[in-house]
Parts: sequence; C-alpha cells; structure tokens
Amino acid sequence: MRFQIQLIVGILAAIFAGGTEAQDFSNFEYRELGPARGGRATAVAGSVDAPGTFYMGASGAGVWKTSDYGQSWLPVFDSTQGSPSIGDIAVAQNDANIVYVGTGSDGLRSNVIRGDGVYKSANGGETWQHIGLDETGHIGAVEIDPTNHNVVWVAAIGQAFNANEDRGVYKTEDGGVSWKKVLYHSDTVGFTDIELLPGNPDIAFASAWKAERKPWTIISGGKADEAGIWKTVNGGETWTKLTNGLPTGLTGKIDLAISPADSSTIYALVEAPEGIGGLYKSTDQGANFKLVSAKKQLVNRPFYYTNVDVDPTNPDVVYVMATQYWKSVDGGKTWDQLRPPHGDSHDMWIHPDNPDLFVQANDGGATVTFNGGKTWSTQFNQPTVEVYSVEVDDQYPYWVYGGQQDNGTTISVPSMAPTPAQHRTNYLMHAGGCETGPAVPKPGDPDTVYVNCKGRFGVYDKRTGQEKSYYVGATNWYGTNPKDLKYRFQRVAPIHVSPHDPGVVYHTSQYVHRTTDEGKTWTIISPDLTAFEADKQVISGSPITRDITGEEIYSTIYSLRESPVQQGVIWAGANDGPVHVTRDGGTNWTNVTPRRLPKGGRVDAVEPSPHNASKAYISVLRYQLGDWKPYIYRTENFGRSWTLLTTGTNGLPADAPTRVIREDPVREGLLFAGTEKGMFVSLDDGTSWKPFQQNLPVTPVTDIKIHRGDLVISTMGRGFWVIDDMTALRQAAIGAQGDDLQLFKPKPTYRYRSSFRDGQGVINYPRAFVAVDYFIPDTGSDPQTVRLQITGPDGTPVHAFESKSSEDDEDAPSGETATRDMSTEIITFISNEALSAKPGMHRFRWNMDHQGPWDSDEDRRFRNGPMVLPGTYTLTLSHGEKTASQTVELMADPRVLERGVTPEDMRAQIELSLKVRDLLSETRRLIDEIETEQDKLDTADTARRAKLAAALKQLKTKEEGFYQQPMLADQLRYLYSMISRADQAPGQDAIERFDELKTKLDEMRSDLVEK
Repeated sequence: MRFQIQLIVGILAAIFAGGTEAQDFSNFEYRELGPARGGRATAVAGSVDAPGTFYMGASGAGVWKTSDYGQSWLPVFDSTQGSPSIGDIAVAQNDANIVYVGTGSDGLRSNVIRGDGVYKSANGGETWQHIGLDETGHIGAVEIDPTNHNVVWVAAIGQAFNANEDRGVYKTEDGGVSWKKVLYHSDTVGFTDIELLPGNPDIAFASAWKAERKPWTIISGGKADEAGIWKTVNGGETWTKLTNGLPTGLTGKIDLAISPADSSTIYALVEAPEGIGGLYKSTDQGANFKLVSAKKQLVNRPFYYTNVDVDPTNPDVVYVMATQYWKSVDGGKTWDQLRPPHGDSHDMWIHPDNPDLFVQANDGGATVTFNGGKTWSTQFNQPTVEVYSVEVDDQYPYWVYGGQQDNGTTISVPSMAPTPAQHRTNYLMHAGGCETGPAVPKPGDPDTVYVNCKGRFGVYDKRTGQEKSYYVGATNWYGTNPKDLKYRFQRVAPIHVSPHDPGVVYHTSQYVHRTTDEGKTWTIISPDLTAFEADKQVISGSPITRDITGEEIYSTIYSLRESPVQQGVIWAGANDGPVHVTRDGGTNWTNVTPRRLPKGGRVDAVEPSPHNASKAYISVLRYQLGDWKPYIYRTENFGRSWTLLTTGTNGLPADAPTRVIREDPVREGLLFAGTEKGMFVSLDDGTSWKPFQQNLPVTPVTDIKIHRGDLVISTMGRGFWVIDDMTALRQAAIGAQGDDLQLFKPKPTYRYRSSFRDGQGVINYPRAFVAVDYFIPDTGSDPQTVRLQITGPDGTPVHAFESKSSEDDEDAPSGETATRDMSTEIITFISNEALSAKPGMHRFRWNMDHQGPWDSDEDRRFRNGPMVLPGTYTLTLSHGEKTASQTVELMADPRVLERGVTPEDMRAQIELSLKVRDLLSETRRLIDEIETEQDKLDTADTARRAKLAAALKQLKTKEEGFYQQPMLADQLRYLYSMISRADQAPGQDAIERFDELKTKLDEMRSDLVEK
C-alpha cells in the first residue's frame, strides 16, 4: 500500500510538473532600484584609438563601457549570460573593436564568484563570443600580442575553493578558436599575471601563485618551488624560472609591470614574509632583481590586491594598488598617496601616449582622471554595488535596506520616489552600521534601524543620524583566533525582529542572543549551535599574511528566523553546517540537520513557513568547499525529516549553488530561490523549478523579501531590484494557461502621486501604477483587438485602452515621457504603453488616471487624466467575444491622510478636475472646428473669417515667439494642472476661476453661432 501511495503521488507530481511547462512569466519584469553608485571594480582597460573609451570589469556586475571619459557607463556584458565576475580585460591597441575578457576575479574573497572562461568581442562590446577555458575558475591576466590581436595569453589562477588541473598559462594564436597550455605547475598552483616584453612579444614573464580559499582561512603562497617568476624567450615553448635576488623561501602573490619606455626594467610586487615582501626591480630583463621598497602598505592584504603598474613613457614612475593608491617617481624608493574617490584599489590602465590620462578600479567602481590623479570622474553613475542582504520597512512608499560592500555604512533606497529631489542619488541614504549589514528597520518605527557592523550591534536613528552602540560582549575581536573568543560573530551576523513582538530582537554569535530593550541588555537563549571543529578554529591567512576580519570565522550562526505562525518556534543555521530548532522560545533546542546533507556547508538561509509552524526550508551553500551543487531542503515535521528540493533534474541547474529560499506568505508552496546564477521560482513547493530571471542581469541573488505583493531582491553586484506586484503568481490560473482569456487580480495598490521627473540615470522610479496582468490565448487566427475598460465604484466609465494593430504591435513603444512648460511649470506626462494582442502573458500599467482631455494630436489625445479617487475599480478585458473581469482596490496615500486631507477633499478635487477636463476638451474641439472651418471657408466671406480669427485669437495662444500671453485653452490647462498636483481640496480661487472661464467659453461659442 505504501508503495502504491508513493507511486500515485509521484505520478501526480509528474503530471503537475509537466503541466507547468507551458507557464508563461513574460509579464513579470524586474525594476532596478540601484543605488546608482559604483561597487567593487576589479579590472579596467582602455584604447589608444579611442582615448575617451574605457572598460570596467566588476566583481559581480560584468563588463561596463564608457565612451565619454567616465561621464556615463553602460553594461555591455549582460547578453552573454556568462559569469559576472571579471578578472581582466584587454583591448587590442591596433584595433579598438577587439576586446578580450577573462572571467573570475583575482581578489579571492570568501564571496568571490567563479568565472567561466574567456570572452571576445569584435565590435567594441556590442556582442560577445565565449571562446573557451571554461574551467579556469579565476583569471588573473589577459595579454594581447600588440602585433597580432589573434595571439592572446591568459594567466589562469584556477578554482578558488579546490584543486584543479586547469591552472596555468594559456596561449591562442587563432583568436581563441584553440588554446594551448604553455606553462603548468600543479593543480594547486596557478598563475596570476603574464606580461609581454615591449618590442618582442615572444618574450614573456609569468608569475605563479599558490592560492586556495577555505571558509575558515585564506591560503596565499607556498614554498619557493610553488611560486615565483618564469620567463620565456620563444613564445612559450620553453620557460626558465627567475631566482636571482628574489625571495628564496615562502612566496605568495606576485604582480609584474614593464614600461615600453625601457623594456629592460621589470617591476615585481611580491608577497613574502615581513622584510622580504615588497617591490622588486630588475634592470636586465629579469636576470637579477633587487628589493627597492619593503613598505608594508604596498602588499597589505595581498590576496585581495597586489597590483603594480608603470608609466608607459617613464620607467621611474610606478603605481601600486592596495588599500591605498601609491605613486613613486623615483623607481619605487619613495612613495606618495593618490586619492581617488574610493579606497581599496585593484587595477589601472594608463594611456600609452598621455600618462596623465588613466582609469582606475577600486571598491567604489571605476574612475577616470585627465590630470594624473588630481581630479577624478564620479562613481555615482555605475550601479554595480554588492549587497549582502535585503530588508524592507513599513513606511509609504517602503524603503529597501542592505549592507553594501565597502560603502562606510549600510544603505537604504526607496521602492518608489517618495518626495521630489534634484537627482536620483539624493535617495541613497545611510542606514547605520557598516558595509556588512544587515540593517533591519523596526516595525512600526522606520526611523529606528537595528544594524550590524562585523558583529557589532547598533541602533541607528535616521532622524538624528546617530547610532547607539550595544556590542554583545563589548570586545574587539579583530585579529583574534576564533577558538579564543567568548563570542564568535560573523561579519554579516544576522539580526532578526520577532514577527510577534517588535520589541524582541535576536542577534547571533555561536549563541542566540535576545534583547527586549533595543540592545541595552542581552540574554543568551541557546547553547553553542555550531559544529565547532577544533581544526577550523585557526588564525586566518597562511602561510604568509595574517588576515582576520571576521570573514573567516567559521563556527557561527549565519541565519535565524522565528516562525510567523507560532511564537517561540525559532530556526537557526550555522555556517559550518548544523541546523537547530526550538519550540519553546529557546529553552530547549534540537539538532535537526538533514542526515544526507554533506557536513560543513553554510546554512545561508532558514525560512519558517508562513503557513505551517512545523514546516520550514533551508538553503545551504557549499561552493566554498568545492561543492557546486544546490541544496534546498523542506521539512514538514519540525525537522525530524527533510526532502531535498534541488535534485539537479527538476529545473534548478545542478551547478547553481543556492543562497536563499523564501515562501510566499499568501500562496503556500510558491517558492523563490536566489542562486549563484540568478532567480528561480516553484509553484509546487519545490517539486519543480522554473527560471525567473526575466530581465535581471546574471549575478548572484543574495536575499529575497516579499512585501506588499512585491518581490524585492538584493544581488552581489547589481544592487536592489523589485518586481512590482507579483500577485499573479499566487493565483491558480498562472499554472493553467490554455485556451481561455485570463485577467489576473491586481494587488491592492497605493495611490501615490509621482514626485520625481528626472529622466536620466538607470534607477527606475516610474509613476505609481496598477499592474494589469493578462493572458491572451493563441487562437491560430488573425490577432483580435484587446480592449481594457475601467469603471469606477459607482459603475461610471473611467478609462479605456485598446491594442494597436498587429503591424504596430511588434514595435509598440512602452514607458513614459514628460514635458515641462517653463512658463507655467506644468508637467505633462505622455504614456506610450499600449495593450498587446499577441498570444501569451502581458502586463499593462494603468496609472490610476481618468481619461484625459481631448487633443487634436492623436498621440496626446485622452492622456494625462486626473488621478482617480481611492476605491474599488472594475477592470474588464475583452478579446474578440471573450471577456474577463477583476476588481482592484486603490488605497489613499497614508501620508496624505495623516496630514489632514480627507476623502471629501479628494472628492471635491476630482469633481472639479473632471469639469475642467471637459471644458478643456470642449475648448480644444472648438479650436479644431474653427481651424477646419477656416480651411474650408470661401475667401470672399470676409465677415465670417474675421469673426473666426477673432475667436481663435481669444482661444489659442499665439505660437510665434516666446512668452506669448496665454489664452483660454492654455488658461484652462493651467487651471487643470493647478488642481491636480497634490491631494487637496480645491481653493476658492480655482472654483471661481473655473466658473469665469466657463462663462467666457459659453459667450464665445454663442457669439460664433450664425445669426
């Protein structure tokens, strides 16, 4: 019997999974929230032929290009769907259209993203071709032969988290069609740099690096025979190791630089023990080296930095990139600091003919200088930030919070433009704590934010900008062996507010800490919930450079959540594997780690079901142990047993490690998974998965929130994104699309007025809208017209929209433009979005407006109507003979109500607005009638002509010249705008002015009637 039941369940699951193959999610689109500032940039390059053109490669945002010296940057790599982690970029100096990109950053942080080989563009980044070296993991350098751009060298570091045979130096002589490994050491030693001798590209120098990441440490360097510099004089056929004057013992990461001005001079920045590491120089092409500077700041955190460059016109001018940015003009003997807009420097490219023009990459993005570093281009024009987590508050509109890598504090941005601002960057606000986050706004009080900075708890007040510090243990643990710590805090230690009591806040080390007084006092409510293996409690950074910042504290609680269904049920996941649950608020804890889960993985997310207290999900990340499988589990009995939801064959790829899992609070079993390769969705509780990437660039998704029907995500390289109104996914029809016309019920929508009108930049703050999702069946015949009718609470028509003809539908523009009348400051919005009649899923954005006034210009006709009142509206969609209806509730902006505006005020406003709209339409029609009659009128009828001309002069503003006196139509347009800018009761002057203008129009029309 048990077998039969399992068989039936399996068959039903297969049927359900098979039936979802036709699911169409094309109506859903992510909207970019930014912020518009730069994140970590790891590689830059430029071109001699196009001096204003530069490329920037980011650690998780792909490749970007500027053609105007850094005034604007555009992504050019998204179409590849390849790894967004960039190790190096090279542009052919004899053809600026030829660009090679090596993926996989060489800054091997714990969250580094694996590369997938080399890409090539033959048209300046417009299109790309993947040309191999898929398993090289991380690429430290790409060098193009200056005499032949089909000859390219690649230095491959290898996989960061495990040994692999694809480490080494590679060379292609046919533009990437084929590759030859020309230098190899072992499966644990890769190569981080390759430099070609100027004037003779058959002579090359390569630097070896033994590097590996573990969750608990950084391995950078090895014995002398596992590191060093190699030289070839015959294009890579044979190699000789250079030793004279270089370190003979432990050696780590090495970077090289050669100036075209003197090819005999070679610089090597070398990680080695104190007193030995630093900048080495050879003046005889590597035969002998000499240590010229042991300055510690040149090689601090070498696994992350270690980059040297040299002026192409002067071999004595040397640059070193580390935490600071250093310049020497005497061959490395003395140093001065350059100050780009951000610290943590990674790369630079100097124009060969103008050394004062260069581009530099750092943790704040890419920046260009014209004057050798005196001034720099902005980094607030490249939305490439890495965000560790996402939280939302409960204000209107809601704001989004997270910890941005290396930006001083956590950050917050609004989901919609909340108030007018001069520029989009005005909306980027500090939220306390520091780069790691999280930042968790207090429910009911969005001005109070609970924040973390590398394990240090604080309470940030957005009104004062001050942060109260309540560090658990009050101990500075930097530089301390984790085994000696009383409390082991990860740098991204979670903060969680109880869903049952906003006064209860949890924070985690290896213990669960709870406060009921915002951090003043803490209570430990758990034992050590980690595996705490002794051999993992070590000083991070070996065998040369000590590096203890909290990133490698291994045995700590990484994720924690309390069940929203049952108070006291709390789930905790550690970054070294164990999963625990308590059902009594922390008095007793049970280890419920899935038995078949390989040990040691990071429990990146625990997700108590919002529908069932016994049900929960976990997402486990194991790529830091060399395991690239996805791990999402579900339990329905408080963890006594678990089901693996990521088999590698049910829709979620077998090589897409999972970072986060969330269940929809409305539809049980609707799951969203954030992975190393983007977003996935399941409609059947994890039985099957579908890609949900849509227009989202490929980048790791670090966290997910479902809030007010929106899907909000954070990414490791492209900031925050949101899908406005994903509620169609909650409805059964989304999984049963077939031959029926379907109109999905929109979520209750807040009636916000637009307050931001800047059309520049990438952050998308549209006017508030109702998302009307609908499905058009494939009838197999000619497309039929689609019509959307909107009626008000009393049944009166509000607005109507129709699809364009089939010929126009393909290229129907979408979006919105705004025009500004300088004399009146009237902003006119022109909506270009049209209904689509094509088969499939679609989204129409209704701006919550009435039909606008008539206009002789068909593109403007009936646009810009008054905003409708709060209430329940009926949407009726028709397609041929089929119809479908839904209702949507429009809610007043709570801020407006709090400021004293009443529903009666808004009703009086809309009644007057509609009267003015109709009068404006009547006036415009009269103008059109007069102009039509003038065209047809006999020239001999001078009296009628004079009467029409006189009337037109009173109705229509003179078009020639500037600042002409506005006549009746423009006076009505002025009044129309005046009473539609904000929610308010109309002023008495507006009411009287309407009566005055109406009387004037009536008199004019009467006078025009033939006597």
